[in-house]
Amino acid sequence: MLSETIEKALNTQIHLEANASMKYLAMATWAEVIGYNGVAGFFYNQSEEERVHMLKLVKFVNERGGKASIPSLDAPKDTFKDLHELFTVFLESEEQVTESINHLVFQTLEEKNYTVHNFLQWYVAEQAEEESLARTILDKLKIIGNDKSGTYLFDKDIEGIVAQTEINAKNE
Repeated sequence: MLSETIEKALNTQIHLEANASMKYLAMATWAEVIGYNGVAGFFYNQSEEERVHMLKLVKFVNERGGKASIPSLDAPKDTFKDLHELFTVFLESEEQVTESINHLVFQTLEEKNYTVHNFLQWYVAEQAEEESLARTILDKLKIIGNDKSGTYLFDKDIEGIVAQTEINAKNE
């Protein structure tokens, strides 16, 4: 059973995950249109991951006797100055999701709702991975700077990350 407070917080998280999915879809579109196919593939995958995270929450809320609230979505930013800005927005988005998850975990401990707390541990681990990935990518972009050849190779590196992610997903 979910308290009203926890149910509301989980529904807020559903909204964040849905918005992140649409934000990453807009980022993929921006990258694809200007020719960064590796980056586009990366963000298409990120968009799908966030949608799956949202669905997992929706099902959990409903299975625990609550009612998942399907949110209307905010219009995502769809224009970026460059890849550095794009990935900075990605990191900021992941940090926002992490902050929300951490707040939700704290609420579950306050209410001694260990079932929800346990469920959220997967999200805690996932967010640590996502933030680490975003920081690693931003570090690479800082090294590259404005070097066009470096940017081209970076896009190819991201294609490799996407391919490895797809292989890992098939093996799970």
